[in-house]
Amino acid sequence: MSTKELKTTDEFNAAIESGVALVDFNAPWCAPCRAQGPIIDRLSDLYEGKALIAALNVDDNQALAEDLGIQGIPTMVLFKDGEEVRRFVGLQRESSLAESLDKVLEG
Repeated sequence: MSTKELKTTDEFNAAIESGVALVDFNAPWCAPCRAQGPIIDRLSDLYEGKALIAALNVDDNQALAEDLGIQGIPTMVLFKDGEEVRRFVGLQRESSLAESLDKVLEG
C-alpha cells in the first residue's frame, strides 16, 4: 500500500475525522520532504488497518497549511478523532514516528 495523497481540504477533514491519522505536510521541491517520503511510505505499510498515514502538498493547499500553522516542511501532524495530538517539524526517524503512533493507538 502506498501513502494516501490528500488533495483537498475536504479530503483532509474526512481523513482525520475519526481514528488515528498521521499527515505529512510537504512539497515536491523540498529535499528533506523527499527524504521523509520513504519513511512515511513504510509507516503506511506498517500501520495499514490501524492508522491512516497520508501526505498533503502544501503548495496545492496553502490556505489549509496556513490555517493549521504549518510554517516549515516537512511537518508531520498526528491526529486522533480530528484533534491534533502531536506535531513533528523537520526530517523525522521512523522509530520516533512509530513510537508516537503506538502511544496514541494504545489510548
